Amino acid sequence: MFGFGSEYEGLAFWLPLVWAGLLALAVAMYVVIDGFDLGVGILFTAARPGNWRDRMMLSVAPIWDGNETWLVLGGGGLFAVFSVAYAILLPALYLPIILMLIALIFRGVAFEFRFKAERSQVVWDNAFHYGSLIATFAQGMVLGAFVQGFQTEGRGFSGGTLDWLTPFSVMTGIGLVCGYGLLGATWCVMKTSGELEIWSRIKAKQFLIGTVVSMAVVSAWVPFLGLHIQWRWFSWPNVLFVAPVPLLTAFVCWRIWKAIEDGRDVAPFLLSIALFLLGFLGLAISLFPYIVPPKLTIWQAANATSALQFALVGYAVVMPLTLAYTAYAYWVFRGKIEENPNAASYH
Repeated sequence: MFGFGSEYEGLAFWLPLVWAGLLALAVAMYVVIDGFDLGVGILFTAARPGNWRDRMMLSVAPIWDGNETWLVLGGGGLFAVFSVAYAILLPALYLPIILMLIALIFRGVAFEFRFKAERSQVVWDNAFHYGSLIATFAQGMVLGAFVQGFQTEGRGFSGGTLDWLTPFSVMTGIGLVCGYGLLGATWCVMKTSGELEIWSRIKAKQFLIGTVVSMAVVSAWVPFLGLHIQWRWFSWPNVLFVAPVPLLTAFVCWRIWKAIEDGRDVAPFLLSIALFLLGFLGLAISLFPYIVPPKLTIWQAANATSALQFALVGYAVVMPLTLAYTAYAYWVFRGKIEENPNAASYH
């Protein structure tokens, strides 16, 4: 079923499994905590110029660059321990990844220039917005291409340059824009007050509807991308074990809506994170143990056991430090942004 034989025993079995879990954690952390600041950027130009936009940007300015550390951990870990997968995935996804990185550079520059600019502030507002939007859409298309799978020959990518660009990947791109928009709106609900908070609640409801529709379309589409995925979700008795995932997802969506209507500040954001984690769980159910769907498993793509052990020592130091720094940064900058913040105080 999983595509590995008796040669994968002991450390050869457990180390790739541990590393798959660590990389999944890094990706999940990136999606959740960088997702909301990209979501703030997606909302940005729809917000009222001046005070609203200042407060939105100030809510993420102290933490956005630390959030992207998790992207580096995920990409670096993939290269260090699953180099075969890295060698296949990078050529297959080269264009959307480059597009994402360029967009992230533009929005990163906008953080610094916008606070100092006067006449050109609208330029940096748009750089922040479109950088966030394009980066999110590119990430969604990467996700869609990954779920669809890749053409391989031996241990190399044999497909075309634009294989990633399909109706399904466009749909996942739109879905991720809606999802990040939901995270960004609920973040603003939690971090702001007054009219901006009320506006953010309205936007959170709109993006929640978009997220639910996108998740429904993608979830209905995914099982028909490959027989192995269809078997995971619809065969008996598998259906008994996976049924709680869509049921929990529907429940969490309802709780987000109710928390927004009830005037809760923190609950909508935390529940939106739970919604993303449930989507991540559904993805794991569909694809595990493939790291290059639909052929290459984590065991087949893993580097030598000694290399995995060596890299694990570094990760054992770096990951806890990154977790600690992330937690500390969020604790220091907790609370709501004042309605009349002094933007210069950040610098």
